[in-house]
Amino acid sequence: MTRSYSDDELRDLRQLPKRVTNPGARWSDKPSAHPVHKQRIFQATGTAEDRRQLRFLIYQRQSLRDEPSYSCGIVYLPPGGPRLTLARYNGPNHQHRDIRYKPHIHRATEAAILAGRKPEDEAEETTRYETLEGALACLIEDFRLSGIRAEPDHPSLFNGHQS
Repeated sequence: MTRSYSDDELRDLRQLPKRVTNPGARWSDKPSAHPVHKQRIFQATGTAEDRRQLRFLIYQRQSLRDEPSYSCGIVYLPPGGPRLTLARYNGPNHQHRDIRYKPHIHRATEAAILAGRKPEDEAEETTRYETLEGALACLIEDFRLSGIRAEPDHPSLFNGHQS
């Protein structure tokens, strides 16, 4: 069960500068016997105000059968507690409530956690990316990641965006 996080705590986790510690993470096919997607996982750390080292995973997943089926996300690994997906940047291969086959970003919210739903249940349509690489570029900017790079799909939308 996910512990309760306030929107302020979630914002602090998002705004904390993080550094990827394995920038050469390699792609692997999953499952290995009969692959349906490929993925890679980066690890990152950030130093909290109280000097604790916080740990994060950043993943990229791409379907091998359906190009618009991709996801890029960031997961907080609290010491001694369950993982918390802070955000997922999904491709346009599926409908999510009122979002019909458009790229969309799921973000963890206090309201979803308190309601017992997936923390990142809520989503917002976006035009900031169209590809998995573009989704990673948005995640890097939104979550203050250093140590890896990705090319944005729409460079003019970077620096100062809101959604």
